[in-house]
Amino acid sequence: MLRTIVQITIIQTGKVPPALADRFAPYPKMFEKMLDATQRRFRYETVPLFEGAALPDPVGLQAILITGSSAGVYDDYAWMAPLRQFIRSAYAASTKMVGICFGHQIMADALGGDVGLSERGWGLGRHTYSITNRPDFMADAPEQVAIACSHQDQVKVPPKQAEIILASAFTPNAGLMYENGAALSFQAHPEFDDDFMLALAALRRGQVPDQLVADAEASVTIPSDSGALADYIATFLTR
Repeated sequence: MLRTIVQITIIQTGKVPPALADRFAPYPKMFEKMLDATQRRFRYETVPLFEGAALPDPVGLQAILITGSSAGVYDDYAWMAPLRQFIRSAYAASTKMVGICFGHQIMADALGGDVGLSERGWGLGRHTYSITNRPDFMADAPEQVAIACSHQDQVKVPPKQAEIILASAFTPNAGLMYENGAALSFQAHPEFDDDFMLALAALRRGQVPDQLVADAEASVTIPSDSGALADYIATFLTR
């Protein structure tokens, strides 16, 4: 018997940097490729929120995925207040919801956490995170996973209803699972392939210490666990 197709509504909150847009797919397509590789049955619709698209009623949705963005939760874009309310409504309705990078941050912000610029500076390249708790869909997770990242903001204090499931010294609140069982978020980017990860790091040259860029480039030698994290996300969305 074929498994039920789950429709994912991708809330797009940003775009690939203009300098890279001719070489890499838009963020929603990266997520589609990532999730399709898990061999689950998904279909997709994208809401380009950052371009002014209206948000749907989250109560009627099967699953939500909130993308990364160059924006910070402290910015004053017109779409941010509606997104916060959308997140609260989705959470109250227990609609399945996943946030990645900015999505991770805005979910935490909307649900009562503290998010902002980190005193640790930029995180670039492949970082290694410890699995600190294992929800049922991550029961077989290893001790650590290595995933691409690109961020200078962090969740500083998680919402009280969130449990930390992924952490590192650099990013103590790198993965959150919420107590309603329907909200999950990660700071790192399992949707990024190595070429895009390296291109993003190169864009920071001249803005961050040279050694940070060199370390990010060297981190490509660490085997990626993006496929495993994508599989956990897919399991969460389809269980």
